[in-house]
Amino acid sequence: MQTLSESFSDTSFGFALNIVTVLVMYGPFYLANTGAMLFGKWIPDRLGLESKAIDGGKKLEDGFRILGDGKTWNGFIGGAFFSGLLTLLVHQLWGSRETADSRPFIDPTLWASPDDWFWIGNEWGAAFVMGFVLGTACMTGDMVGSFFKRRKGHKREGKESSQAPILDTMTFAVSIFIVSFILFDGQIITSPELRGEIMVLLLITPLIHRGFNIMGFKLGLKSVPY
Repeated sequence: MQTLSESFSDTSFGFALNIVTVLVMYGPFYLANTGAMLFGKWIPDRLGLESKAIDGGKKLEDGFRILGDGKTWNGFIGGAFFSGLLTLLVHQLWGSRETADSRPFIDPTLWASPDDWFWIGNEWGAAFVMGFVLGTACMTGDMVGSFFKRRKGHKREGKESSQAPILDTMTFAVSIFIVSFILFDGQIITSPELRGEIMVLLLITPLIHRGFNIMGFKLGLKSVPY
């Protein structure tokens, strides 16, 4: 029976299947943005709670907000927490899938062990920490994108929002992958056999992000479809 570490380069499974596998493994971290929608907008709106803008409403010398109303502390922390919970969920669902025919549903913490720095208590602690850390990376990258959008004069105040496809997507994706390779080297999510597939996922991230934003807009989680 062929193990996952032996099978990524097996062309009988195909490059496309590996791309989907990488997307599924990184899904909990990408979806930190969805968690930010939930905790930064949907839940506060439904419960009448106040969202705290990270920049406190302050502007820089260019006359534009540092980040804008769309970046809140409850969204930032909630997004990272949401990623941690999703990583726990996929560990529960797919943690025992270790063979080549398990793809694309592979646990991102599959190769974690007690020797890893993020192994806090047990495998469940490791799953949550990985999710929370990479969810934080996602939210940080998203915040960097917002900072540069503001410097270009794109607004994000109240119900007014400007569209910038690259800054809306690539900063959070690049941040996730950089942190993955720095802090989670040796894990299945940074397997050398998947470098090409990871690069393809990075390139198609704007399309994926756009699709989720449209869905979030239709569900009432976002005020704009981008």
